[in-house]
Amino acid sequence: MITTHKEQDSSSREFVKQSSLYQEFLAEREEILKHKWLESERLGYDIGFERALLDWIRKHRESWRAARRSQLGQSTSTSHQSNEKAS
Repeated sequence: MITTHKEQDSSSREFVKQSSLYQEFLAEREEILKHKWLESERLGYDIGFERALLDWIRKHRESWRAARRSQLGQSTSTSHQSNEKAS
């Protein structure tokens, strides 16, 4: 079967969308957008994405990532335990 360039592009996009790296990027982006909204509301004007990004990285990224790793680690270990019990 011959695959077309369009089918390959579509398949590649789906693979990327489902990758854990892309999911982490989306989750981090969502946090930055929340931070942008909160800071803009607090200051009374739109601070812009770049300022929000830099501010969030400086103030929140490390703790957010640690909490995220902990959360994902717990869900992974829970699923491993469930799989082990089923075996």
